[in-house]
Amino acid sequence: MRLTTFTDYSLRVLIFVAAHREGRATIAGVASAFDISENHLTKVVHFLGKRGFLSNVRGRGGGLALSRPAREIGIADVVREAEGTMVPAECFDAGAGCVILPVCRLRGVLADAMKAFYDVLAQYTLEDMLGNRAELAKILFAARH
Repeated sequence: MRLTTFTDYSLRVLIFVAAHREGRATIAGVASAFDISENHLTKVVHFLGKRGFLSNVRGRGGGLALSRPAREIGIADVVREAEGTMVPAECFDAGAGCVILPVCRLRGVLADAMKAFYDVLAQYTLEDMLGNRAELAKILFAARH
């Protein structure tokens, strides 16, 4: 099981914004902290705003803020939104051509594994990712050269 880069960046953006204490965060700040392209992050931030995780304000005095408290943003929710329909194997795709599909038990095992994956993620919120806020701040908000 591997999350897409898009999902990884979505989670990083949310952690950065949630850990940011000085007004609104910026895409440039996130890009600098994680050494990620601002162009790619723009797509991520737009997505997070459309899905209701971020409040994005353009212009002077603008920036990024959480749209609701970190304790109300579930990690499973973010991953589900960013990943879309995750398929662990080809047989989960409509029209898959596997010859043993009608009698295959592996599909059920993989479905159980996916459920367990999301059940674990559902136990955590964005706030849980901030338990080490001081350490995060030292890394994320250190002056970059």
